[in-house]
Amino acid sequence: MFLSVSRFPKLACAVALAALAACDPAEIAPPDLAALAEPDVVRSSATSGPPGAKPGTCWGREVSPAVIETVTEQIIVQPAEVMADGTVISPAVYRSETQQRIVQERRETWFETPCDAVWTEEFTASLQRALKARGHYTGPITGLRDKRTRAAIRRYQSAQGLDSTILSLEAARQLGLVAVELESSD
Repeated sequence: MFLSVSRFPKLACAVALAALAACDPAEIAPPDLAALAEPDVVRSSATSGPPGAKPGTCWGREVSPAVIETVTEQIIVQPAEVMADGTVISPAVYRSETQQRIVQERRETWFETPCDAVWTEEFTASLQRALKARGHYTGPITGLRDKRTRAAIRRYQSAQGLDSTILSLEAARQLGLVAVELESSD
């Protein structure tokens, strides 16, 4: 014999509440919707840097595509014929002309990144903690470079003008994860 939920609404509510009460809210990470849009695989550094890159350094590259807008204009082919009293003898004739214009050129941005040898599980866990302390990372500290971590990297860096899931060396320094190079006074 099956019980219908519509026949026992109080019982159904009690079971649902009991199930929710068993959940520990501290263990449930809030959903990170931006992380769902991140790609599964991201290369942290390019195989070669930009021209003139110092040997032994690692580089990331972000390419933003050109932004193109399509504009359709109505071009008058023949003006309307109008009598002196305002009566239209024949309406104007138009043709549509569609053009595409580049609003923003394609842009390639190179930036130095921590090398793969630095990217240990401990480094990633420290990165997650640093991003969490600044309100960019909402998940558990796992030490994995997952979608949630990459989305947090993007949120942190986009405020500084770099819209990338690849951690820049400058951002790593700002987060206190990599030593800041001091200029020598020779």
